Formats: sequence, C-alpha cells, structure tokens
Amino acid sequence: MTDESPSYEAAREELIEVVRTLEAGGTSLEESLALWERGEKLAKVCQTWLDGARERLDAAVAEDE
Repeated sequence: MTDESPSYEAAREELIEVVRTLEAGGTSLEESLALWERGEKLAKVCQTWLDGARERLDAAVAEDE
C-alpha cells in the first residue's frame, strides 16, 4: 500500500461508518451517492490489504514445504 492509503483497520472502520450512515437513511441522494462511492473505494483498499496478506501467507507456507 502507498503512504496515501489508509491502513486496513482504518479503512475497515470508516467503511463500517459509511454502511451505518447509509443504512440509517436520512441523507440526500447526492450524499448517499458520495457515501456509496467512498464505500467502494474503502472496500477496494481492504481487499488489496487482504490480497497482500494472502500472498505473504502463501509464500510463507511455500517456504516451509
């Protein structure tokens, strides 16, 4: 990840808040769309972190074999 990207934990926590806000309702269409877009970006950040972790685990297991 780059220095500009949040940590996995920070991205996950913000994503949880985005989902809570969307589920609670009461936002305008424009606000909802902006939250949805932010949520999509955060989900991609989390997936990138998880993919990297999987690669590291797979490499470690391969070294042990």
